[in-house]
Amino acid sequence: RRYPTVELRAETFNGSTHVPVPSDSAFLRALLFELRLVDDHVFVEHRDTCTRINHSSVYSVPTDSGDLWPVLAFQKSGLIYACLPLVEEPLEPRPPLLTVSGLSQGLALLLGIMDYISPSRKNEAEMSTKIGQLRNLLIQACPLGTPLNTNIRSLSSSFEDIQEMPVDKDQPAWRSSSYKGKPQVHVCITEKVKCMQYDQRDVVDTWQVYGAVNCKCDIEGSAPKVTLTLNLPSNAPPLQDIVIHHCVTSIDPAMLLSCSAEPLDDSVYSGPYKFPFIPPSDSFNLCYYTSQVPVPPILGCYQLVEEGSQIKITVNLKLHESIKNSFEYCEARIPFFNRGPIAQLEYKVSYGQLDLSREKSLLVWVIGQKFPKSLEVSLTGTLSFGTAGKEHPTDYVCTGNTAYVKLYFRIPDFTLTGCYIDQHSVQIFVPGKPKITATRELISSDYYLWNSKAPAPMVYKTSLD
Repeated sequence: RRYPTVELRAETFNGSTHVPVPSDSAFLRALLFELRLVDDHVFVEHRDTCTRINHSSVYSVPTDSGDLWPVLAFQKSGLIYACLPLVEEPLEPRPPLLTVSGLSQGLALLLGIMDYISPSRKNEAEMSTKIGQLRNLLIQACPLGTPLNTNIRSLSSSFEDIQEMPVDKDQPAWRSSSYKGKPQVHVCITEKVKCMQYDQRDVVDTWQVYGAVNCKCDIEGSAPKVTLTLNLPSNAPPLQDIVIHHCVTSIDPAMLLSCSAEPLDDSVYSGPYKFPFIPPSDSFNLCYYTSQVPVPPILGCYQLVEEGSQIKITVNLKLHESIKNSFEYCEARIPFFNRGPIAQLEYKVSYGQLDLSREKSLLVWVIGQKFPKSLEVSLTGTLSFGTAGKEHPTDYVCTGNTAYVKLYFRIPDFTLTGCYIDQHSVQIFVPGKPKITATRELISSDYYLWNSKAPAPMVYKTSLD
C-alpha cells in the first residue's frame, strides 16, 4: 500500500536529496536483490563484502534514482514483511536508528500483520483469503500512513464494513466506512472550568473555561454535508482561541482571529458560529474554544490555622446566582499532606455530608445535587493527627499550612459561556428527516481553593496601592 501524503512529506523534508519510491515491481526486484533472494550466486561488493555486517532489519535498497533508506524488512515462514518509514528529519547525514520514531511504528505494524497472517501459513486457501482482506484492514489500521491500531487481528471481524476504495470520487479520506440506516446526529458541548482562588488582597484569583464540541454523525452517503451552528446569549462574552477539525469545509476567518491573549474589543466576532463540514464516520471533536467568563461558578474561601497540636479549618462556598443549581455531583475534597492519620475530628456542616477516607488523610464533603436556597454552604472543624506512616500522602508544595480544597462537580444541560446548539439550525443535506440530539455539560477541572492563611502557589501576583 502506498500513501501519497507520506511521500509528499518525505519530499518536503529531504528536498534535492529526496529519492522517490519506484514502482511496486521495481521496488520488489531491488528488495529481493538486497535480501540475497535473487542473484545470490553473484558477488556484489556493496551487498556481499565481509566488511558489511547487518545487525538489524533495516536496509538501504539501491534503486535507479538512488538509495532508499530506511527500508525495514524481514522474512518469516516464507513471506517477506517490509515497509518504508518516514524520517522526519534530513537524511544526510543519516540519523541514528534509535532517533527514527517511524521505525518502531513500522515494526509494530509489520508484527501485527505477521500475527494476523502467520496462523494460516499451512492453509494456502485461508492465507490467500487473509492477504486479500489485508488491504481493507490497513485502511482502518493505518488510514493516512500513520498506524492507529497495530493489532490487525482485532480488526478482522469488521473488515466487511470497510470500503476498499471510495465509491465516489468526492468521498474524503476521513470517511473510511459507510452507514446504512436512519440519519441521526449526536452533538455534545463539554466545557471544563479551571480555577485558582486565594482569598487574599494582593493575589488575583484566576479561572479559565475550555470547551469542546463532540459530534457523531450517522448519515448515509459518501460525502454528506452537515451545517451546525453554535449560539451564545446576547450578553455572553465571545468564544476565543477557536480550533476547528479538518473536515470543516469553510468558515468565516474572523471567527478564528479572536485570541484570549489579547484584550477584548467591540470588533471581536461574537457569533453565531456556523460550521459546514463533511463528518468522519466515527465520533470526533468538531472544534475547541475558550472564553473569558466574568465569574467562576463557585466562589469559596478556605482557612487552615494550626493551634498547638490541633488544626482548625473553615470552608465557605457560594454558588453564583447565574449558575444552574442542579448538579449530577458536587463535592469538596480536603487533603492533609505530610501529616499522620486523622486521630480526632470534630466538625459542623451547614449542608451535605462529611466523610473520612479509609486511610484517614482526606475529608470528603459531599454537597450533593443542589445548593440550599441561600446558595451558601459552610464547614468548620477541628482535627488532630497521629504519627505519620509511609502510606500517608506527602507533597513538596503543600508544606506547613500551605494547603487547598479541591472541588469536583458536573452540571448537566448547562455551559458556563451559555453556548448552546439550536437543534432546528442543524442542516443535513440528505433525504429523510434526521434525528438530532444535542446535550451540554459543565465539568470542574483543577478547581482549587488555597488556604488564605498561608502562602500558596500563584499564577501571577499584582500589587495594590
